[in-house]
Amino acid sequence: MMSDEQAAALSPESVVAQMKQNGVSHVVWLPDSETNWLFLKMQEEQSLSLVGVAREGHACSIAAGLFAGGAKPIVLVQNTGMMESGDSMRGWLLNLNVPVVFLVGYRGYTRHGVNHDSAAEYTERFLLAFGIKFYMVESNADADRISLAFTESELTQRPVVVLIADEFHGFN
Repeated sequence: MMSDEQAAALSPESVVAQMKQNGVSHVVWLPDSETNWLFLKMQEEQSLSLVGVAREGHACSIAAGLFAGGAKPIVLVQNTGMMESGDSMRGWLLNLNVPVVFLVGYRGYTRHGVNHDSAAEYTERFLLAFGIKFYMVESNADADRISLAFTESELTQRPVVVLIADEFHGFN
């Protein structure tokens, strides 16, 4: 039987299932400790090609190139890196109408509204300033929002962000 904590967590299996359901071919990502369990599951999935980057800003140009070549990438980064790559998002994705979904670790977010990390304070403001639609995912019960993000991205031909708001339990 699952504990309440396990039931409330976002499992890597749920995320990979959403990737497969939406035809993702490539995961462009910057490795970090929060995504370790997800990485292991993505590595096991033969339909996914993992493309590691040294900086998050590079993920945007790589995703745009993959899209131009007929692939369906997803970008996996943390909120701090997403904000650092704002100009690349503008130039490579928004200006070129590239429909790509970002899975963004919401570092510093607490569901109680008392954030002690400025990264959390600026994440949603950043997305609103860029006019980027976003969805929040906190547990397996929310995993279908990843599919909503893919639908939104394809309809608008723009990037859409899924904020993974379970930093300490997510992907475990």
